[in-house]
Amino acid sequence: MLFSVRMDVDIPRDLDPEVRADTLAREKAYSQELQRSGKWPHIWRVVGAYSNISVFDVDSNEELHDLLWNLPLFPYMTIDVTPLAPHPSAI
Repeated sequence: MLFSVRMDVDIPRDLDPEVRADTLAREKAYSQELQRSGKWPHIWRVVGAYSNISVFDVDSNEELHDLLWNLPLFPYMTIDVTPLAPHPSAI
């Protein structure tokens, strides 16, 4: 199952710098692990925003839910999920 996921990040400005650095390092490691596994095949920046648009390739809604909830930055994100289906005009 393919899903388009937009993630807008809003880390509090007063977050302890060490907590911020640790969270960002864990986020990068986790997201790259998911990319290497094929669960997160595409990620793009949204220009001018602390946001990304990604495509996830998972087996179920529950798997996507679990992957997103385990993102270290999840508490600081607004997430919009759109299920995707093949387009009849795609070649």
